[in-house]
Amino acid sequence: MSSVHAQQRNPLQKIGQTVLDEPAQSYRFERFVIDSADHSRRWRVNVGVPVAPGKVPAPALYMLDGNAAAMVLDQAMLGELAAKAAPVLVFIGYDNDLRVDSAARTQDYTAWIDVADDESGKTVSSGGGAFQFLDMIERQIKPEVEKRARIDPQQQSLWGHSLGGLFVLSTLYTRPAAFQHYIAASPSLWWSQGAPQRDMEKQFIDNRRGQPAQLTVMLGGDERSGNRGVRDMTNPRVVAHLRRIGGATPDAAWQLSQRLGELPGLQVGYREFPGLGHGPMLPASLKATLSQLYGIADRSASPTAADRAAD
Repeated sequence: MSSVHAQQRNPLQKIGQTVLDEPAQSYRFERFVIDSADHSRRWRVNVGVPVAPGKVPAPALYMLDGNAAAMVLDQAMLGELAAKAAPVLVFIGYDNDLRVDSAARTQDYTAWIDVADDESGKTVSSGGGAFQFLDMIERQIKPEVEKRARIDPQQQSLWGHSLGGLFVLSTLYTRPAAFQHYIAASPSLWWSQGAPQRDMEKQFIDNRRGQPAQLTVMLGGDERSGNRGVRDMTNPRVVAHLRRIGGATPDAAWQLSQRLGELPGLQVGYREFPGLGHGPMLPASLKATLSQLYGIADRSASPTAADRAAD
């Protein structure tokens, strides 16, 4: 694989076989599908329940980009999770075979409408569906998960990467009691010309009343330094994307962690991953999250073949 292609994600990459398709060992997986109200898209939710559940309600980790997240885990990680905190694992993806459904996640994960030029130079509007998506998680996905496993309502975490990390932040800003721990990995603070750093964040800071919550912000070292690696500047899609992400400085996520860390009742942690760019941060941040929350070995510095294929 050339260095050019190594830096650019394939938007049509398929999920392939994952732990979701393998015989149950330490975890068994159940699946359900939810339709959007207008039937324009379908969410596929896979729920991982320990084969030998504990005697007390379990913590739960809700993961966005569920198809991609499932590609990160293997049986060794599941076995260690089951032996430690035995969390319930909830993969919220789309009902197709794509690793990442770019169009659907752009709509669902963003609370702001973005107006920008696409690769053909045409001005397009996208996004703005985050509140409806959060309603669906709260009113449909969580109750369905709780039919399948005993969840501790005071130990629920939400992880998301990129636009998913942006959704994590907008959820914290608007419904801080929905989860107890929020993990925003490489959040796309450039979205809508940097609106996430102005509007909702400011309202959250101004109206903060001390609702307890934890936030962990994760960022790749290459992201913070602005090193975007080798890019094919003859590709109009790449050029259009680089133009859009100029809406925030490379260290915006670090700056955000510093601002929010001053708020009462909000515990904020920041972790940087040396040498990692945006794409590799998806598997690295999820592995780090599983280690941080549930005490398993931190495998974030050990990319697997599947991780490298997903970059």
